Amino acid sequence: MTYPEKIVQPILEIKNLTVCYGERIALKNISLNILPGETLAVIGPNGAGKTTLVKSLSGVLHPKSGSAHIRGQDVYQISPTKRAKTLAVVPQARNLPESFSVWQTVLIGRTPYLGWLGQTDPRDIERTRWALSRTGMLDFAERRIGELSGGEQQRVLLARALAQDTPVLLLDEPTAHLDLRHQSLVLNLVRELALEQQLAVMMVLHDLNLVALFADRVALLVEGELRALGTPIEVITPSRLMEAYEVPLQVIPHPTNGTPFIFPGGQKLN
Repeated sequence: MTYPEKIVQPILEIKNLTVCYGERIALKNISLNILPGETLAVIGPNGAGKTTLVKSLSGVLHPKSGSAHIRGQDVYQISPTKRAKTLAVVPQARNLPESFSVWQTVLIGRTPYLGWLGQTDPRDIERTRWALSRTGMLDFAERRIGELSGGEQQRVLLARALAQDTPVLLLDEPTAHLDLRHQSLVLNLVRELALEQQLAVMMVLHDLNLVALFADRVALLVEGELRALGTPIEVITPSRLMEAYEVPLQVIPHPTNGTPFIFPGGQKLN
């Protein structure tokens, strides 16, 4: 006797989302979803609408039309506190309070859960310590933000989002200011947490080779429209990239793992 396969429901569902800045359309009829444990990378040239998509989902921008649901909840209809319990954002700009300690900054991620008069409980302390540990920042807990490098501040932002303990994680250029080692560490950690905790992860990335290595699926935005959605091999192709970025690019299989490897067109590897 055979049994039907279990249908996995998306955590994040976006349908026909249109966002405008005044009269200008920044996103047009965007539809996509993210499954539990899945990491979706959003790529595209500057001005394609990548950061706008993150801002809209986080409630900073209200759409002209369309919808976004997290586990059936309309993100545009729930309260800011409830939204903060369903999705966390690692923003592109740091703007962290320089006089705050790393511990205080990461503890801010627990704000939606704090009790009367903002009192913390053991779960808040435990989650904050866990987030610092997972991002390699626990030894920096008493340091002031102003004393940290740009890469260390980026990891503090990630720790703050992890402390928020949400099913959806949105990251806008999470590897900004990071050296090669920490780029790999952060993206490996994000993907590991997505699988371990069955999170829905959306990350905006410019480095297409990192996208090919760390994303399960890729969404290509061009001029506010979704031009392609699929696996890295399906989306990261010479024709799609040349059309989107308007520069000659070549794509070959990575010599180690077979993922797409992108380099400027007209050049050949020795």
